[in-house]
Amino acid sequence: MAREWEYPPARRGDDADEYHGETVPDPYRWLEDPDSEETIAWVRSENDLTDALLAASPARETLRGRLAELWGYPRFGVPFERGGRWFQSRQLGLQDHPVLYVMDAPDDDGRPLLDANLLSEDGTVAVTSLAPSDDGRLLAYGTSTAGSDWRTWRVRVVDTGDDLPDVVEWSKYSSVAWRKDGSGYYYAALERPDPGKEYTAENRSPWISFHRLGTSQADDEIVFVASEPDWLPDAEVTDDDRYLVISVRRGTFPETRLSVLDLQQPGRGFRPLAAGFEFEAAVVGNEGTTFFLLTDHRAGRRRVVAADLENPAPEGWRDVIPESGDTLLSAHLFGGRLVCHCLRDACSRLRVHSLTGEHLRDIPLPAFASLAGGFQHEGGIEGRPGSDVVHFGVVSFADSGSLWRHHLSSEETALVREPAAPVDPAGFATDQVFVTSDDGTRVPLFLTRRRDVQPAGEVPVILYGYGGFDIPISPFFSVTQAVWMERGGLLAVASLRGGGEYGREWHDAGRLANKQKVFDDFCACARWLAGSGWSRPGRIAINGGSNGGLLVGACLTQHPELFGAAVAQVGVLDMLRFHKFTIGWAWKSDFGDPDDPEQYRWLRAYSPLHNVEVGRSYPATLLMTGDHDDRVVPGHSFKFAAALQAAQGGPAPILVRVETAAGHGQGKPTSKQIAEQADFLAFLELALELALERDSAREENAPPRRS
Repeated sequence: MAREWEYPPARRGDDADEYHGETVPDPYRWLEDPDSEETIAWVRSENDLTDALLAASPARETLRGRLAELWGYPRFGVPFERGGRWFQSRQLGLQDHPVLYVMDAPDDDGRPLLDANLLSEDGTVAVTSLAPSDDGRLLAYGTSTAGSDWRTWRVRVVDTGDDLPDVVEWSKYSSVAWRKDGSGYYYAALERPDPGKEYTAENRSPWISFHRLGTSQADDEIVFVASEPDWLPDAEVTDDDRYLVISVRRGTFPETRLSVLDLQQPGRGFRPLAAGFEFEAAVVGNEGTTFFLLTDHRAGRRRVVAADLENPAPEGWRDVIPESGDTLLSAHLFGGRLVCHCLRDACSRLRVHSLTGEHLRDIPLPAFASLAGGFQHEGGIEGRPGSDVVHFGVVSFADSGSLWRHHLSSEETALVREPAAPVDPAGFATDQVFVTSDDGTRVPLFLTRRRDVQPAGEVPVILYGYGGFDIPISPFFSVTQAVWMERGGLLAVASLRGGGEYGREWHDAGRLANKQKVFDDFCACARWLAGSGWSRPGRIAINGGSNGGLLVGACLTQHPELFGAAVAQVGVLDMLRFHKFTIGWAWKSDFGDPDDPEQYRWLRAYSPLHNVEVGRSYPATLLMTGDHDDRVVPGHSFKFAAALQAAQGGPAPILVRVETAAGHGQGKPTSKQIAEQADFLAFLELALELALERDSAREENAPPRRS
């Protein structure tokens, strides 16, 4: 098929860097500046080209309509209680953002307390974090604009719905920890970037401050200063209001440092609870000076221990819940018991233990399901140390989200709210297979499709993966994927090494010098799909975002012959300069450091931008990003797109879709999500049909096979 379009011209500059004796050209570095007139013009032309090509899809408007139809279902978050008041996020119909309700009881209708849809006319201001005070009188809430990770904190009076004059700005990667008397809260702050550098400047050296209500941010007390610029601190106050706990990570390395300040005796200063950066540790709760910790110290799949603040060395820890064959994701002190969320082969399990560690029971969950919908990213489960009631949300690939309640004393579990999306879960089937990777490792792969879709060798497939940062990929619900499956597609979701499905060993097996194994796992899944009777390379599309965008970029440059299409969303694609922008330096934990000679060689070997070959035939590719992404800056996608377009030796299109006034994905209005996902699906259907046409033409022109 002859190419019927021309890509927007992209100037090749003379920029280059010297890496350990090797000169590496960087001709499209000018695209790293998202605000230059030249970049803005290029982005506009790329968006015009993408829009023109997708307009050729007869299904584009049909897809948009079906997405809007499905997206309009009511969504209810897991309710949580503070001071006798109950709070719940609800998103009804096609609202751009959820609304926070306050209720007298968890099942009440309640009243709206905070409606993010009223914060801006175009929906680009979102509420990205919530923190009610312990007595439920006040609500601290963080807002972000245009998808940025920067947060501005305000405080709302729950009874009246009015905001106090307090405003705290330039907070990032931070939660809020209230004092129990409601006098103020702890938060992490950063220096304000220079004007014009808010979305690109490095974010280093945060500190913890205490904001006392009624005072100016300029008067906030600094309570903890990181000793090193790559320390990322966070604060929490124990439920008894006795201790301030500072948890520190070095970037995204999987090790933690815990320090504790006695708020009744602050003159004693911070004391170590987990000194150094040798293992992960998180506070589950405390009884006096005894702290329950979730840790991977001598337990790759984690355990719960009891540590005495007066004698905190690991040698003195007492096992409460030993390591098991399942991966312990989180533990919660609810109602005098430990409620644990575990993974078995990437699927959720809920277990209840006594404080002495006795296994009391499992809370039943459906097969191939995950917890979801929790407050403040609590993993879909909510409760309180002094309450007998636990709420949790459950999703699957075909279940849009059910809400459940469990009473710890009576052991009763009840369905509170059924899935509301107009999708019949019974009409879909999910299986899990285990694919053998290149080195013999078994990799879990979920397969979900309409029940009548059979492995006939031509099924169009979305193969999705992530594979990094100890983040597990377990069953999830997506309106986009539901529409894909409705239309006869197969959804294949891989749980790759580098993720958190099987604990520390699994994570370590896919990071740093082992990062290539993640790409090998993903390509092995593609080969399995092509050899299992389900599909073939020209009908397989790969997809991933952020670190998963790197996955897509590395696989399509290493093995373009395995795929008919590729979609990388907000991807990390320049592995030699990722550490020079915003929070990118923190990712050295998984990727390595380009400034180190040995680690440079790892990165150079798979960096998508630096492994594009001129004249090679690449599959149809769509790169999706946001112009205000200040986590993975859009320059990654811009430079990779320009390089791929210049190198493409085949007929398949290389497209870029840049969402304006949008960031890494958080807080994106529903209207933008629907338009974006309609283009995502329209591209895939068009690309895989074009691949099918090319494969058919190739077979017709091929010489006869020998018998």
